[in-house]
Amino acid sequence: MKIHEFLIPQLQQEVALTEKFLNRIPEDKMGWKPHEKSMTIQQIANHLAEIPAWITGTMEAEALDVKGYKSPDHGSVEEIIKELKQNTIAAETSLRKSDEEFRRTWKMTKEGETLFEMPKFNVLQSMVMNQFPHHRAQLGVYFRLLDISVPATYGPSADES
Repeated sequence: MKIHEFLIPQLQQEVALTEKFLNRIPEDKMGWKPHEKSMTIQQIANHLAEIPAWITGTMEAEALDVKGYKSPDHGSVEEIIKELKQNTIAAETSLRKSDEEFRRTWKMTKEGETLFEMPKFNVLQSMVMNQFPHHRAQLGVYFRLLDISVPATYGPSADES
């Protein structure tokens, strides 16, 4: 199996699950957060929508300098889902590369200082794909606190089977 044959279905599954969560967000709760140090629902949702763009960034470049990086700031669920879908199309295209490309080194820097450096495959698995369940889980806790039904993901939730 080629690496992209493994990663593209994984991406598609994570995006489908993420879209289920995004569709549950009430527009009037976008600014809600459970704690002063927490992100708002809108910030988490925008962050989830940008994750596929990180795949493209990893596959199409050798490095990223995060100085001045800004996440998207869409104000509606519809705009956020549109961003997620557009980023996913680009990510799927960028993943259709030879296995050799996944072995190339990629690094994240900040103002010239290397924060980490590893093969692209490792970046995708450990730093990118793991972001989906991490931030969906955050959103799930927010939903529970707001008495919003939590979608089933890898198995049933208390609200869905």
